[in-house]
Amino acid sequence: MPLALLALAIGAFGIGTTEFVATGILPQVAETYDVSIPSAGYLVTSYAIGVVVGAPVMTLLGTRTSRKTMLALLMGVFVAGNALCAVAPDFPVLLLGRVLASFTHGAFFGIGSVVAADLVAPHRRASAISMMFAGLTVANVAGVPLGTLVGQAAGWRVTFVLIAGLGVLGILGILRFVPADRRPEAVSVSSELTALRNPQVVLAMLMTVLGFGGVFAAVTYIAPILTEVASFSASSVPWVLAVFGCGLVLGNVVGGRLADRWLMPMLRTALTLLSATLLLFSYVASHQVAAVVLTFLVGVFGFATVPPLQKRVLDNAAGAPTLASSLNIGAFNLGNAVAAWLGGLTITAGLGYASAHTVGAVMAAAALLTALLSGRLEARQKRAALRPVPLPETARPEGALDRAS
Repeated sequence: MPLALLALAIGAFGIGTTEFVATGILPQVAETYDVSIPSAGYLVTSYAIGVVVGAPVMTLLGTRTSRKTMLALLMGVFVAGNALCAVAPDFPVLLLGRVLASFTHGAFFGIGSVVAADLVAPHRRASAISMMFAGLTVANVAGVPLGTLVGQAAGWRVTFVLIAGLGVLGILGILRFVPADRRPEAVSVSSELTALRNPQVVLAMLMTVLGFGGVFAAVTYIAPILTEVASFSASSVPWVLAVFGCGLVLGNVVGGRLADRWLMPMLRTALTLLSATLLLFSYVASHQVAAVVLTFLVGVFGFATVPPLQKRVLDNAAGAPTLASSLNIGAFNLGNAVAAWLGGLTITAGLGYASAHTVGAVMAAAALLTALLSGRLEARQKRAALRPVPLPETARPEGALDRAS
């Protein structure tokens, strides 16, 4: 089991690096193609949109393929996408490479979450999912800062070459350590979609869009915020990104552990603290120490929501766990795309780079309201299930009518 989870974490490390490293190399990409910083931000938006579209498409295409084989194939597409980014002659081709790589993201984490959860006892599922996602969080401690450093020293194209190499390692790990599984029988797409009609699944995905979108509203423009607002040198950006990555690692561990016991209370607490942190950040972004501390806390509270939301979707979509899991990963990235776009709008409108944090605070607060609504609906459903059903007249015991009269 540990080696299988390690293999999944290696793939997650590569995917996490390519997803987040764009935030650290935006200035270099903008300079190479002579585009503005908000325009370079489309590297984030295009990737996120690709995940949203690719998650259900790739998952449904893989319904007739074993999970192990599909994971390896997804990593192959990931390698091709990053290789295209490395040699892109112009900005549109670079965006195309990002989209190609992103198509594998949702399905990989969706299928991987199901594989990880199946490896352990039911009461340990959130912890197992968090172990796989550890690769994504560690990518922000090591992969993203190193990728940013390489991009600054040797050029951002070299960064994508190294990421493609990580994808190759991921393929080898999956083929060697992930347990073989049977090729599934034919799956009805309509039945898969029907299993997603549970309101709790929809609300959980909405929380995902809004909650983690709040994180990306700030993180997308973290490099210019640090250099233009907090007056950090460009060489300091990778180290602050590493601090953010440490926050993600801690949030992932805490979220995975607590979600197995107190899922919704922990989720509501994390969203409350995330919204407050982002709002405070928008006011003190010019102070270097505060900027570093709050960047760390955004990582902690933001990623603490990931394992519980993924587990909540799996628990409420038992009839279509793989598709639901993949769609929820797409929901994370839909939030990323919306947040990056909204943050770009406020920056273009002249409200300053720190205004992106305000956008994030509003999105996280909306996620909290959705969590409260979900909890209230769930409590109402439980009360209705416990309420005794009145017996029809014909089913009453003999003599009951006489006694009643």
